[in-house]
Amino acid sequence: MTQAEEMRSLPDKLHRTFFKSMSLLPARGQGLLLRHYFEWFHRTPDPWRHAVDPYEARKYATTLAHVEGDTFDRVLDVGCSEGTFTLLAAESYPQADVLGVDVSERAVHRAASRSKARPSGRTRFAAMDFLNQDPGGRFDLVVCAETLYYVGRDDRLRLASERLRSFLAPGGTLVLVHPWPEARRLHRFVAGDPLLVRRDEQVEHDGGRPYAVSSYRLRQQVRGGEAIAS
Repeated sequence: MTQAEEMRSLPDKLHRTFFKSMSLLPARGQGLLLRHYFEWFHRTPDPWRHAVDPYEARKYATTLAHVEGDTFDRVLDVGCSEGTFTLLAAESYPQADVLGVDVSERAVHRAASRSKARPSGRTRFAAMDFLNQDPGGRFDLVVCAETLYYVGRDDRLRLASERLRSFLAPGGTLVLVHPWPEARRLHRFVAGDPLLVRRDEQVEHDGGRPYAVSSYRLRQQVRGGEAIAS
């Protein structure tokens, strides 16, 4: 790594260290601090420019193309921020019930307002700390993008991975989208989960900001006419 690259990466390293320190707290305490942090971060609309950045638009298109051809009745977007990707998913699956959740109430309030102005299928948004709260029911598709690095240390990352799997219906698909090669670390507990089977992984080197789109399917078997995880 050159000195210039090292200088550019320093803020990111400090950012990661900050969130790792949060994960020293019990999960509920961590969730409370994350809620306060992201409420503050969303003090101005669209802080990551999700709605206008061409890079983000390409990443969303790649994510949806990753599961193109599949049919989903219930879709969950974990860490939805202000709902840019959630609404695109709703357009792609107009027959589906689509739920976007985020720890920031400001973010989901803006997302809900955007949804009313641009209705797409059956779309809802809710403030939720996914480490400690459930979205209600199980989903055929769960997407978690650019979120897992906020949960911190390995024990909390393991918990987050187990929580995401618990939101899946039997046979459901989990899609993770994170920077590459950091995705190897962030996805490894999902990849090592015996209840999950990896479907595919796609690494995109987009404008020097590579990311991985990884998908997994929850195992299922039929017992007495009911699909259950096996």
